[in-house]
Amino acid sequence: MPAIAPPPVRRVTIEEIRAARERIRGVITRTPLIRLRHDVAGAPEIWLKLENLQPINAFKIRGAANAVAMLDADARSKGVWTISAGNAGQGVAYAAREAGIPCTVLVIETAPETKIERMRALGAKLVKAPFDACWNAMEARAFPGIEGTFVHPFDEHDFIAGNATVGLEILEDLPDVKTVIAAIGGGGLTTGIGSAIKALAPHVRVLGAEPETAAPGAKSFAAHSPQVFDEWQASFVDGAGGKSIFPRMWERISAVVDGSIVVTLNEVKSAIRLVASKTRVIAEGAGALGVAAALKEKEGPVVAVVSGGNIDLKKFCEIIG
Repeated sequence: MPAIAPPPVRRVTIEEIRAARERIRGVITRTPLIRLRHDVAGAPEIWLKLENLQPINAFKIRGAANAVAMLDADARSKGVWTISAGNAGQGVAYAAREAGIPCTVLVIETAPETKIERMRALGAKLVKAPFDACWNAMEARAFPGIEGTFVHPFDEHDFIAGNATVGLEILEDLPDVKTVIAAIGGGGLTTGIGSAIKALAPHVRVLGAEPETAAPGAKSFAAHSPQVFDEWQASFVDGAGGKSIFPRMWERISAVVDGSIVVTLNEVKSAIRLVASKTRVIAEGAGALGVAAALKEKEGPVVAVVSGGNIDLKKFCEIIG
């Protein structure tokens, strides 16, 4: 199938973010912001934005609900499809089910079985493919044999506007926040949060967090241009960390995000254990990235966005054990 040209990149406005919040209010959960009493020497005051408490246990429902709600009747009549390691697929499938339209998900074949089962339970038709094929399909916005209206899992204006509602809630609940940190996968979450926060509180730092095995964001900030991460490796941090930052996403991210912190896989595991121990909250690998990065900061308050909790429980037990 030929590649589909995406619309030009433009900045998400605060008016669009506020409209998205009203649009998705009946679908999403306004998640709590809680203090992490970590007892880690030298670490700052840290708060957790618990997006793992969403109906799909991940923030992606915000962007998906807004993107699907914004589709016109013709687009809806064709059904929707997306590409995912699990959380975006759940978000689009959930929103599609609520709207009564069919959904197909092109699934990265290394996706955890937990996420695959959840997408299937939401009524999505699943097509599996290798990571590289899925990553290429994200750029082409097409995949052989899949028809329908494509909802991009991160490079989608309305998806980002939905994600940005996280930023509104953080500022309302913690007005004196100094830094907000969230995982970078494709960049849709950090771009959304940054869009809201820079519009209302431009002095607040917005940072990404990436695992050492997949950190194109940090590489891109260092080079001041979108970069490919040649040392990419698959890991249990499956919901974040890509092989590159798409040029279109770099245009979005670089305007509203201040940098990205790289953490080791062991630091992510420690963050998962810390969050479980202190708050009895389950964070998946990507969900713990922000916590691991926040522990490296010197000045608070810092908000770490726990972007999801869809980790295979067997893997979770292995990590905390």
